[in-house]
Amino acid sequence: MSPLIVYKCLADDTRLKSLLLISDYDELCVCDLQSALALAQPKVSRHLSELRRCQLVTDERRGKWVYYRLHPKLPAWVTQVLTTTREHSVDYLKQCRERMTVTQEECCER
Repeated sequence: MSPLIVYKCLADDTRLKSLLLISDYDELCVCDLQSALALAQPKVSRHLSELRRCQLVTDERRGKWVYYRLHPKLPAWVTQVLTTTREHSVDYLKQCRERMTVTQEECCER
């Protein structure tokens, strides 16, 4: 995995926030990210598809929902970049976390 590919994939606000939230919660479904990002499902899914194409996430379908996790074969340096970014981006993700907390219990029929 080249640094150029990783940083190109992270160069979009929606993809970066999605990846940081997934890394924070270990696993999120599309509806979690819809709530957190306040975006429609097709837009969220399009960005997740790009993250999957870049091999940053993997997905698993469970019923009608698709759940996303960090790719298990991510190089350690990518995981470290995500962890460091997440830890130093409290304000950047604050609103996303607040929106997700409100709707998470209703999401995905958990």
